[in-house]
Amino acid sequence: MRRTTARPGTLPAGPAPADGAAAAQGPSTDAPGQPEQAFAGPVGPGPAGAAPAGAQSLRTEFPFELPRGYVDESGTVHRHGVMRLATARDELVPLRDIRVQENPAYLSVVLLGRVITRLGTLPMVHDGVVENMFASDLAFLQDFYRQVNAEGHTRAGVTCPHCEQPFEVELGGSRLGES
Repeated sequence: MRRTTARPGTLPAGPAPADGAAAAQGPSTDAPGQPEQAFAGPVGPGPAGAAPAGAQSLRTEFPFELPRGYVDESGTVHRHGVMRLATARDELVPLRDIRVQENPAYLSVVLLGRVITRLGTLPMVHDGVVENMFASDLAFLQDFYRQVNAEGHTRAGVTCPHCEQPFEVELGGSRLGES
C-alpha cells in the first residue's frame, strides 16, 4: 500500500480511522521535497481541538471497602482505600521479583502493593501490608483488581443517533472467564 503526504496546510480528506492506525504509522516520506506533517487533531468527527459532546474523562482511581479490614501493628483497623488502574509496568516489574519467581502465587501480593494508593490512615501501602491482610480481604482485592483493570475497559459510552440519548454498550461480549 502506498502512503502519501498531505500538502502543507491541509488535512487528509475523509474520516479518520477509528483505531488510530494511520496516526501510529507516522508521517510518510514517499514524496521527496515536501515537509513531513503529522495529523495532530482529534480522531473522529467534530472540529479540531473540540471534545465530543458528553465526553467523559478517564477514571483512574476507584474507592473500595475491605470486608474485614487490615489491622496494623497498633491494632487500628483500616477498611477504606483507593486502587488505581494498573499500568503495563505494574504487571511486568513484579515478574522480576525473586519472591514471585520462587512462588508465582506471590504475584498478586506484589501487584496489589503497587496499585493500592491509600488504605485508611496508613502513610504508605506496600506488599508487606498486603501480605498481612486477612485472606477474605486479599480475595476481595484480587477480584476488585480484575473488575477495575480487565472488565472495566469493555464498556463504551455512545449516543443514540435518533434520540441523541447517551447510554453504555458492552464491547467485549461476555465477562472474562465465562464461556
